[in-house]
This record gives sequence, structure tokens and C-alpha cells, in this order.
Amino acid sequence: MTWDSKRSPGTPLEIIAFHLGDQQFCVETTSIREIRGWAASTPLPHAPPHVLGVMNLRGSVIPIIDLAARLGVRSTIDTSRAAIVVAEVGNNIVGLVVDQVSDILSIRGDQIQPVPDLGMTFNASYSHGIIPLERGMVCFLDLDNMFANLDETAAA
Repeated sequence: MTWDSKRSPGTPLEIIAFHLGDQQFCVETTSIREIRGWAASTPLPHAPPHVLGVMNLRGSVIPIIDLAARLGVRSTIDTSRAAIVVAEVGNNIVGLVVDQVSDILSIRGDQIQPVPDLGMTFNASYSHGIIPLERGMVCFLDLDNMFANLDETAAA
């Protein structure tokens, strides 16, 4: 899968990069509402393991997601450095817990490389691609695919 084929390859794209454990990930800044410091959430009974709970964001109750758990990567949530990235996904607002926000970067669409084919058991739908940078590789997350069933879950 490649990043949005309707865009010109040289068109600048603003991304926000963050750490989950030793790995770096990013999302497009247009999906970000705000970045907040760590705040405890209210747990929900029988919630999936990646749902830490809910929190009140200016009168709206939003789910708080442990993004590392959702992606199946090891995280070291240090509450003194952790952040909650409040993102708009479809018609929903979610809080994504990350270990640390690192950069806001401007890249070109043609810098995004496709995720290598790792076989039938690997699902690359959570990623738009990989961005190679001087200081390492950044996985560009596709929040819409990652949380595609959010509307169904909210309605249940």
C-alpha cells in the first residue's frame, strides 16, 4: 500500500512523530486535535486490553487507547514523560497514549516507502508505509484502518 495516490509525490506532508518503546511512529498532523500530558483514565469493565479507559475532554467522554498494546509492541509507559495524543479518527475522537512525542516533521509524499511484504500472516493495513530518516525509520500509521470498527464498537 502506498500513501494517498491522489496527492502529488512532492507535496509536503506534516507529520507528528512519537515513540512507543524503542520504536518511532507517526501520524499526519491533520488528524491531531491536541497533545496532552499524562492523565489517569477511568477503567471500563470488560474493555479490550488496549483500552485503558475513558476520560473527560471538555465535556466529552473519549476512549483512551494504549497505542503500543494496540500495535502489539512493547511500551514503557512512564507517566512522567507519557503523552496523550488526541486524534480524530473518522467521526470519533480518541486519546492515544504514547511514550513520548518527539517531532513535528515536514516530509514529501515520495519519501514514504511501502511496507515490505512479509507474507500472508502479516497485515500491513495499519501502516501507510515507512519513512526512512537520517536518524532511523518511522512507521507512518493509518489510524482510519487501525480503528475501522470504532463506530460499530461505540454503537454497541
